Amino acid sequence: MGRIHFIGGEKGGVGKSLVARLLAQHLIDRNLPFTAFDTDRSHASLLRYYADFASLVEVDEVTSLDRIVDAAARSEEHRVLVDLAAQTTPALSRWVDDSQLLDLAHEVGISLVWWHVMDAGRDSVELLRQLLDRFQGRLQIVLALNEMRGERFDLLDESGLLPRAEQCGAKVVRIHKLNDESMRRIDAQGASFWAAMNPADAAHAALGLLERRRVRTWLEKASSEFDRIGV
Repeated sequence: MGRIHFIGGEKGGVGKSLVARLLAQHLIDRNLPFTAFDTDRSHASLLRYYADFASLVEVDEVTSLDRIVDAAARSEEHRVLVDLAAQTTPALSRWVDDSQLLDLAHEVGISLVWWHVMDAGRDSVELLRQLLDRFQGRLQIVLALNEMRGERFDLLDESGLLPRAEQCGAKVVRIHKLNDESMRRIDAQGASFWAAMNPADAAHAALGLLERRRVRTWLEKASSEFDRIGV
């Protein structure tokens, strides 16, 4: 069976949708089949930037969420990305518990991966503590340290939670810093990272030549992190 990547973090503004978009572009670049789901009705970043692969799911509708598992059951090579909006964890947790998803996934061979996207603030650390308390090693966790939202993670280091997470099998990736203006120009296009890097009209491209090179390097670093943990 396939693999489901829940890209969460619960707190708004930590960069969940950015990580989801990077994962989508990575899977496209690696020619890996995937389906994407967006839970954010107001912003729907995956639906906007990767419309050919994404659709909307309603977190408060059980049958809508069921589509996530159905997509993962297509084949053992199929990946599913779920971009979780802020404050969706309670509804998602009810669905997981009521459906006994952890047990079902183990029985049918679906891998469940929870991405905890973190900024450098205290809230992300406390949410990680809650995540570890809840699942206690029953769910594969990836800590995505988003340097776009803070380059020093001293609070995480001081909390003692990182060794605890790693003892539970958690993996750590870093989303390296990209110039804010470059990110703004990419977002303004409303298109995929690939489209931003390969403009149809170079004379009117949103990114300059050197800027595209820096973005390409940034994307390669992200893909290298994803390859390292075996997305």
